[in-house]
Amino acid sequence: MRAHADEVTPSPEDRQAPRAPVTAPAWAAPALASVLARVAVTRAEVGDRFPLYADPDTGTWRTTARGSWTGGFWAGLLWLRARSTGDDADRAAARACTARLADWAETDTAARGLIFWYGTAFADDDLGLRERAARACLDAFDPELGLVPWGSAFGGPPLTARVDGVPGMVPLLATVDPEAARSHLRRHAELCLGAWPPRWSWRHDPGTGWTACTDPSPGWSRGPAWLLLALAEAAHLTDGDEFSVHAAALRAPHLVPAADAAHPDGPRDTSAAAITALALLGLGHRDRALTVLEALVEGHLTGDGRLLDGCYDLTAGTAVRQELIWGDFFLAYALAVLTGLTAVNPVR
Repeated sequence: MRAHADEVTPSPEDRQAPRAPVTAPAWAAPALASVLARVAVTRAEVGDRFPLYADPDTGTWRTTARGSWTGGFWAGLLWLRARSTGDDADRAAARACTARLADWAETDTAARGLIFWYGTAFADDDLGLRERAARACLDAFDPELGLVPWGSAFGGPPLTARVDGVPGMVPLLATVDPEAARSHLRRHAELCLGAWPPRWSWRHDPGTGWTACTDPSPGWSRGPAWLLLALAEAAHLTDGDEFSVHAAALRAPHLVPAADAAHPDGPRDTSAAAITALALLGLGHRDRALTVLEALVEGHLTGDGRLLDGCYDLTAGTAVRQELIWGDFFLAYALAVLTGLTAVNPVR
């Protein structure tokens, strides 16, 4: 299958309701095994630090000490490996990594959804961090704004609504207050999709209300992927189809989209495709998810388990064609669902 596929029209079958599990395609288990083998190599390289992105030629990781907004993806990968191998050493490594996320629980950022939901989703011992983080996020919920603001931890105006503060946050909040989770998603969907083209970040001023931010750009491919994933995570929260109307508008026309639609000949972002594939599985669009995943496995996954061609930040020129830790995570997560290693929503 081509790495850069042309537009694909969804089939009628692709729009059906979720179906019973079927046999995984032949390429799924070997692909998952290679990604999880890469986790062991990465663990040996980074030690107690957190991998962020890796050089596509050497595979060497750029790391952070505290994990930043991506720390939960590394913990999640370690837990997936432990679940796959059943090895006590793998479980100990996953548990130790999860413990190192503790300082983020009360940190003022909506990225706690990314950190603590995905960092504990596969854990058999979350050290109490999931509930602790969920209650701290609920404390940060602003009832007048109807959401948990982006916060001050990463700079910029704290009263900001960013689309990457929605996935993970919705299911995390739902463990302590389902209505707050619904409100958080509802407000972000209204803001992001209420403009044309969609805008993925909004700043609130008490005097003037919400104003769209220029960064990320409207063509940012992870924007619709993040929101689509949040819709999938909220599927069990809704009475009826409150959010289903948004799903069709968020599905990328390309299997592996450009990092920014304004630069269609520029770098792709395989992480956006992997996020989208998991979301599609959660929404019951298995056929389309399989097509996306096959494109990733055949066109962008190396034999030693590295998902290449991820784009961290095209505007800043940061890691525009690298292996990204969240790209690896969401690919592994989707493959784990296909092979029966985990469910789409492993914790509730």
